[in-house]
Amino acid sequence: MAIRSSTTTDIVVEYHAETVEFTDAVKAKVDTRLRKLARGHRDISGASVAINIVSGANRHQEYRARVVLYRRPSNVVAIRKDAMVSNAVLDAVEAIERQVRDQRERLRERSRNRRSV
Repeated sequence: MAIRSSTTTDIVVEYHAETVEFTDAVKAKVDTRLRKLARGHRDISGASVAINIVSGANRHQEYRARVVLYRRPSNVVAIRKDAMVSNAVLDAVEAIERQVRDQRERLRERSRNRRSV
């Protein structure tokens, strides 16, 4: 199931889920967090969220969330697994947020260092 979501921020978030447990409430949380991350910046153009069921003969049911943030100069990816869909997705989004904020801070530091030389 692929769903496109778009509101005031100019990013498109695509969802691909193999399970109905990926609810509209979780999608709304993901949308809010990704749009907040993009607000005021032009480096993010969109995102893709994919939920897969990971199962096997000797495994309990587990979900794998893969979040890709389409960003300049390079895309950011986070993959998390959990027994609950919401935990896997929100943990992956949190990892994306950390990576983007760290990269932005490194760019700011680099810019500050150039100005001080």
